[in-house]
Amino acid sequence: MRACRLLLVLMAAAALVGSGADAPPPPPQPAATAPPPDQLYDLGKALFDQYAPPEIKAQYEFPSRVQWDDFATKLQRALEGDSFGDVAAYEPQARAALAALRTIPGYEDYADWMQERLDLIQAAGDAARPPPPPGPAPEAMPVRPAMPYYRLWLQRLRNRPAPADAGSLMPELRAAFAAEGVPPDLAWMAEVESSLNPRARSPAGARGLFQLMPQTAEAAGLSTFLPDERTDPEKSAQAAARILRGLHERFGDWPLALAAYNAGAGRVDRALAARHARTFAEAAPALPVETRLYVPKVYATIAVRTGGEGPPP
Repeated sequence: MRACRLLLVLMAAAALVGSGADAPPPPPQPAATAPPPDQLYDLGKALFDQYAPPEIKAQYEFPSRVQWDDFATKLQRALEGDSFGDVAAYEPQARAALAALRTIPGYEDYADWMQERLDLIQAAGDAARPPPPPGPAPEAMPVRPAMPYYRLWLQRLRNRPAPADAGSLMPELRAAFAAEGVPPDLAWMAEVESSLNPRARSPAGARGLFQLMPQTAEAAGLSTFLPDERTDPEKSAQAAARILRGLHERFGDWPLALAAYNAGAGRVDRALAARHARTFAEAAPALPVETRLYVPKVYATIAVRTGGEGPPP
């Protein structure tokens, strides 16, 4: 599901809540409540100082407390706004976050989550620039004129290899979607959500292939504590498919269902009303930047991975 207030605030290992500073921290568990902002900052800085290698420290400077607080507020505002340029401006911080997370023991699962967010931020930069004159699209991946930013994502993803575990995971995920009455190709949304890492987690508490928040997962019938079934590929796929099926029943349209999975059904309802819209393409200008990029990325991922268009809208 879409990231919330702490999207990239936890840059440079500040996502590592509840860790000790004297030994490599174990993978964190979702906390019932977030720590105070000052504590979060101090933990992040201590871990960065202790575990980031010299080359990372030479390239990236940990932000001051004022910069930290400013970053948190402005990034969230950008993600919920309508300016691609505002989101793209956070690429340096996102790169710093990813570099740090890949070097600190026990936080590889956060890194996979961060990688997908960096991809979105870079795509926002592409969307903010005037597009080049369009060339002919390959027949196997035809352009969907009604899908904003679909061509942008095709260009970004066309030569990108599938995640290493795609061959073993996707048959199971596709079968789970089909069993729930959802187009099986939509199971490729797991690559967009988590880079196909069943253990991927966000600082906000989302986890698993489909980045389900605890309350959402529990409402879909999953356990989130001993065991956390969000990390079970089949069970999490079944839950995500049930959620999508319900959203499709509400909106009658798969792109709108994906938009609601990302931004929330209420946000999509308001966008449709504000634009007097019936489709995702018509409602997109009233949706957050993140959602406007998320939906076409799912369809472009399907096209690249399957050689087709993906499910019809």
